[in-house]
This record gives sequence, structure tokens and C-alpha cells, in this order.
Amino acid sequence: MTLHDDAAWRALTTRDARFDGRLFVGVTSTGIYCRPVCRVRTPRRENCRYFGNAAQAESQGFRPCLRCRPELAPGLSLTDSSGVLAQQAARILEQAAHEGEDPPLANIAARLGVTDRHLRRIFGQMHGVTPIDYLTTQRLLLAKHLLTDTALPVTQVALSVGFASVRRFNAAFAERYRMSPTALRRNRDGAASDAAHAPPALRLAWRPPYDVDGVLGFFAQRAVEGIEAVDGLTLRRTLGLEHRGRALAGWVEMRFEPRRHEVRVQVAPQLAPAWGLVVQRVRQCLDLDAEPQQIDTALAGMPGRTQPGVRVPSGLDGFEIAVRVILGQQVTLAAARTLTRRLVLRFGAPIETPWPELDRLFPTAQAVAAAKPHEIGELGVVRQRVRALQALAAEVAAGRLQLHRAAPLEPTLASLQALPGIGPWSAQLIAMRALAWPDAWPASDIGVLQALDTRDPREATARAEPWRPWRAYAVMRLWLPSTDTAAAAPTAPAADPEPTVIRS
Repeated sequence: MTLHDDAAWRALTTRDARFDGRLFVGVTSTGIYCRPVCRVRTPRRENCRYFGNAAQAESQGFRPCLRCRPELAPGLSLTDSSGVLAQQAARILEQAAHEGEDPPLANIAARLGVTDRHLRRIFGQMHGVTPIDYLTTQRLLLAKHLLTDTALPVTQVALSVGFASVRRFNAAFAERYRMSPTALRRNRDGAASDAAHAPPALRLAWRPPYDVDGVLGFFAQRAVEGIEAVDGLTLRRTLGLEHRGRALAGWVEMRFEPRRHEVRVQVAPQLAPAWGLVVQRVRQCLDLDAEPQQIDTALAGMPGRTQPGVRVPSGLDGFEIAVRVILGQQVTLAAARTLTRRLVLRFGAPIETPWPELDRLFPTAQAVAAAKPHEIGELGVVRQRVRALQALAAEVAAGRLQLHRAAPLEPTLASLQALPGIGPWSAQLIAMRALAWPDAWPASDIGVLQALDTRDPREATARAEPWRPWRAYAVMRLWLPSTDTAAAAPTAPAADPEPTVIRS
């Protein structure tokens, strides 16, 4: 998003949180850049320079503000409008920074089906910086976040954001921010000084409005005993993940703080080495990077929930989301939850947490792929869906199928629908929640058809055409009740025959 100077100045002077993460203001008199929500005294207008992302501001020599902390701002929201290729590349770079990787640009270009020269050109046109500058900014802002809010050693911070050595990290940090990492840690807020004696916690911002009740209601109605629970404004769950060849397991707590437009995230100490990866997953899980102003405008007047700021809740693991979609084919929400609970008890590893109700990890793809088919069938899962689950698990376990928001959409959809038992309805739901694709549209979904008062998926699709590129948010509006705060069930397809027509 690009604002002209007058609009940017109004956003700054009114501290308009709707533009948080889409507008950064560099102040020439101080050499510092801020978020529009910064609470410091408003600078003189002639001293302000406006940027569409933090990397642009840093490329012009500005340093991040230590008060409003640009690293807390919401990130990219992907659409299918012009520039989507550059947006997708930015997502891949963000993913790499948070996973501590350094992917060659040629590899990223190949994933997107273009040459690296073409990628550099379109990336510069949209984001105003080179891909390398963008990646470096993402790394250093994540490092700043970790240095400020956790007690991770500087060496571990450097490695976790992808620097090969502490020396290179210190040099890059000092060059960009004009202070050393240890100096930043000495100056950090007192709130972080006790981090060594408590689980680490980070704050993540969203752009208001945000339908907190709708999101928490969605998770509460789908919560599977043992792995997740909603308690007031807090969502807790267990999490197992692979990080740099190591299997990590622990818990994540996400507490909404509506007045601050933030989520406070705590993780088990065992997950601390993968803080960056957890941050990315939480952002996707809670859809913190959405553009509610654009979405609500595009969906104005449609039926369903009218609460502003509807989000598309996701999860912390794409494989888990896909499994739950398959188990939900042509069954009620309660039945799908029961089947998921049985799968967790049978194949999920036990884990200790501070909460007795959280005592299991969701099964890994390796565990599901290696199971005997009859072992899954004994849980009440019909034969066709057993095949679908194990085919999916085998692809994910082998690394041939990636299910996260940086994965390429069309190849991933094609790979999913090539598996037995996964048709358009399931693939679109997986794209909606695991790939965070905002225009996903499960046309044959019963809940969608009922809300639109039709039995014809083609008619529903025609009616949804004006809602592009935000049809996934339209689905959520149709699913969620319009008056109370409990989320409605996502429903299996009415016309999609995928659960019964199994492809070999």
C-alpha cells in the first residue's frame, strides 16, 4: 500500500493503527523510523519521510525506534491482485528469516517459476528494495525482538536468525542500528529483565478492527482435548516441530490484549530455539497480518456476520490442519472432533505442560504414514479417509508437500488433489487455513450454501465473484453466527464427492 503525503501525515498525527505495518515514518532530524502508532511527540512535517515497509526505511539509513518497535508491526497480507509474485517472494524471505535459513535467490525464483533476474526486478518495483535487503531487515528486526523480550544468549539469537557467526551478526547489527546487540539488551525495558526467571514472551500486533470473539469462538468450538484449550482471552496448545534437524516439543500460549491491539505470546523453554518459527506460525494461526479495512469494504452488504475485523483462523501446523479437514469430510463438527481426539490419543506423543488438560502432541506425519491402516480404521475412520490420511502424511513426511503460507499455491493445490480422497472442497479449505490464501472458496460447502440460500455451488460461486480477492473471509462471515460470539461449524461439502469417490 502506498499513501500520498497528506494521507500519511493524517495517519501519523492520528496514530491510526489501521496503517500499522503498511506505513513507516523516517524522521530526518533523529535518523529514526517509527510506526504510525508511535506515542512519541509528533515530528515536524518537513522532517518526515514515508515508507511502505521497514526495509525501505533502513535502506535510507534510518534506525528502528526503540519505543514503538517496528518489529512488532503486522506483516504482509497476500492477495491475488497485481504484484502477487513479489508478495509471495517476500513471504518466502520472511519464512527464511524466521527459520534461520539463507536460501539462494535462484532457488526462490525457481519455486515461483521465474528467473532470478525477473524476480529482482519485480521485487524492487513493488517493495522498493532488493530481496537481499528485505531479508536482512527481517533478520535484524527479529533479532531485535528476541534481544529485547527474551533472555536468549546473543550467540543463539545470531544463529536463530540465520547468521553464520556472531561476528557477522554483530557487524550487521551495528551497521544498521548503530549499537551492538549487547548494548540493546542493556537498554531494553525492565519487563524483559526477569526473562531468565520466566517463560519468554513476545508481543505481536494486529491492524484493528479484529473480531477477537469470533476467532476465539472458532477455536473453542473445535478445541480437541489434550492438545488445545481456550480460556477467556487466552488460547493454549501443545506444539511439536522440526527445527534444524532437531525435534522440539512444548506449548504455546497466546493471550489477546484488545486495548493494545496485540497478542502476548509465551512458549515453553524447550521451544525457545525456534522462537522465530513460532512467531511466524502464530501470526498465521491468528491471521494477524490481515488488512481489515480492505476486506470489510469489499465484503460490505454480504449476508452473514457483520462484526468488523473477521479473520480466517489457521493453526500452528499445516499438516494438522489438513488432517482435520480430511477427518471432517461429510461428518458433523462434533464427530470430526471425536475422531481427531482418538487419533491424538493413539498416535500423539505424551507431553507435560503447566495445564493438566494439555498432555498430548498432535501426531507427526511420520507417525501417521507409518501406522498400519487397520490401526487408524479401528478409531472409526472409514477406509477411504484412512487412505487419504496416509497418502497426505507420506507426502509431508518425505518433504514433497509443504503446507504453510510461503508454499506456492497452484502447485500445492495440484499436489493435494492428486492424492486419494482429496477433492476441491478439501483442497480449498486447506488453502484457506494452511496456506493462508485469502481467495480460497470451497464452493460446495454446506454451510456456505445454506447461508446463501442455494443448493447450487455454481450459483454460490457467481454470487461470490464481487468478494474477490477476499472470498476466504466471506466464508468465515457465512460460517460465523451474526449475533453471538460462538463460532459455527465448517461443514462438509454438499456436492463435492471427494469423500466417497477415491482416486487411485
